[in-house]
Amino acid sequence: MKSIINLILALSLLISLCSTAAAEERLKLSTTTSTQDSGLLKVLLPPFEKKFNCKVDVIAVGTGQALKLGEAGDVDAVFVHARKLEDKFVADGFGVNRRDVMYNDFAIIGPKGDPARIAMAKTAAEALTFIASKGAIFISRGDKSGTHTKERELWQAAGIEPKGSWYVESGQGMGPVITMATERQGYTLADRGTYNAFKGKKTDLVVLFQGEKGLFNPYGVIAVNPKRHPHVKRDLALKFIDYVTSPEGQGIIAGYKVNGEPVFFIYGKK
Repeated sequence: MKSIINLILALSLLISLCSTAAAEERLKLSTTTSTQDSGLLKVLLPPFEKKFNCKVDVIAVGTGQALKLGEAGDVDAVFVHARKLEDKFVADGFGVNRRDVMYNDFAIIGPKGDPARIAMAKTAAEALTFIASKGAIFISRGDKSGTHTKERELWQAAGIEPKGSWYVESGQGMGPVITMATERQGYTLADRGTYNAFKGKKTDLVVLFQGEKGLFNPYGVIAVNPKRHPHVKRDLALKFIDYVTSPEGQGIIAGYKVNGEPVFFIYGKK
């Protein structure tokens, strides 16, 4: 009799677990490495998952690759930072309902000694010119990410095609690039969020050039177009978009700090 009761209890537990698993939806989200490396997703996603009884499967890659995943229908939504690429993604029919979420900025970081003297530069393009003329080590993302896209824009503005042993294309995310630049005591272009998460503990590099208007770094979220890929979870993607742009989501983003400093800003507040 006891064995029968145990069997019934075991079957009941199994049915309960299966029902829970079946009820839990999964949202596939491709996003830039900065949202993950900065630590933001660790605080932003759990309230959404709890509210909608779902799990967000994050694929953190460069913005270019994140958008490619959306084009292929391998994710339900993208959360990235390269406005021109985002607008093209929507214009080409791959994405719908793009919304602004937050922003920060880019900065050129490097060793405290600043061998290329970029702190004296008046523009970001001039700072890169100083680095190239000195042959100082520069670590590039080299991964078609939003950061890499911005870096390429700056080299173009400087009229320089970077090449040589001093210019290292890593093909890595922002965190590993900061680590590489630290190890080699070189320069790199970094998003403020990831840098703030690394400075003091994982890097001794400092901000040497910042504040230029062209270094503005906006982030947007886009649902993958269900007309292109009928299998995507449109409703859950739209719920995610509504959440990150809602007072609740925006409050979490604005309140997130690393070492006492804000990492991202929401529109209308700073």
